[in-house]
Amino acid sequence: MTVTLLNHLAEGPASAPPLLLGPSLGTSLALWDGVAPELSAGHRVIRWDLPGHGGSAADLIAAGATVGDLAGLVLALADALGADRFAYAGVSLGGAVGLHLAVHHPERLSSLAVLCSSAHFGGAAPWRERAERVRREGLGWLAETADARWFTPGFSVPELVRDHRTADPEAYAACCDALAAFDLRDRLAEITVPTLLVAGREDPATPPAHLREIADAVPGATLVELPGASHLAPAQVPRAVLGALAAHLDGPPASGLAVRREVLGDAHVDRAQARQTPFTARFQDFISRYAWGEIWTDPTLSRRERSMITLTALVAHGHYDELAMHVRAARRNGLTPEEIGAVLLQTAVYCGVPAANSAFATAQRVLAEEETD
Repeated sequence: MTVTLLNHLAEGPASAPPLLLGPSLGTSLALWDGVAPELSAGHRVIRWDLPGHGGSAADLIAAGATVGDLAGLVLALADALGADRFAYAGVSLGGAVGLHLAVHHPERLSSLAVLCSSAHFGGAAPWRERAERVRREGLGWLAETADARWFTPGFSVPELVRDHRTADPEAYAACCDALAAFDLRDRLAEITVPTLLVAGREDPATPPAHLREIADAVPGATLVELPGASHLAPAQVPRAVLGALAAHLDGPPASGLAVRREVLGDAHVDRAQARQTPFTARFQDFISRYAWGEIWTDPTLSRRERSMITLTALVAHGHYDELAMHVRAARRNGLTPEEIGAVLLQTAVYCGVPAANSAFATAQRVLAEEETD
């Protein structure tokens, strides 16, 4: 039997950790256009459309649907794509799906981010009334107020408003049914996966108080409030959302400084920071954040291997002051003097004898200093 899946877009390396991104009611996977490409550098990002929205079939959902039904569709998609365990981030209804997964299927999630969402959406009556009117009149009247509900005054994303207008009314109404029945307030304390809550301070649909309620109940949760953001924060303030998600998924940049200290030693890093000026501050942050926080922390290569590569590169470019520092680092990373000598001998073949001659002189001086310490 052929199973119809939610329409989706996968970006990033197939071997990277999977990250599923869920949309808000009335939008499509285009909601994540300003965020997903950046996240795909280190994750297999999978964006999906709600039933009857974007490219997803309307008959994937029916009247009386629940958020659990939508979560089941997301799990079927993950299964089909081989994502047994994945990070998840969702906006509004997409965030509610994430909360359901965290409560009912915690073994499937590695982390959770809930953006501009709630553990309950203001009671059933308004959503049932909206569903009835949408079934009766379609979505045109509701799309007229999309900008006011989704964004701060003067801001709009026409593509998302168009998605709202062209969504299938029956499927949209069924999603309203799901929101009407959704209330996980009494289950939030059961959530155990690392959880990030992101609130737009100008959000009239799910005000920051809704996210604070979740943050207060979920053990160890982190709450970030974004100034100037309304309900569709990924579309309105994508850089701020990207920063919050990157720190949540990959860890804060401070971890890079810790690695830098482990490899180069406290004395060297302390000297570098003592010499820091307003002019060089951004460069020092760049080194800690990217060189040490992303490259040196990548587990694909060991620190020993990274030291050997770094020594070779420094010899090739004649950076002998840096070479001295990284000979010391190579010793901290477990290379013996004989192994360092073997690396430098190899550079004589591929970088030239004069370069290797200077490199041996630098390394010999550093290793001699080590013996006299």
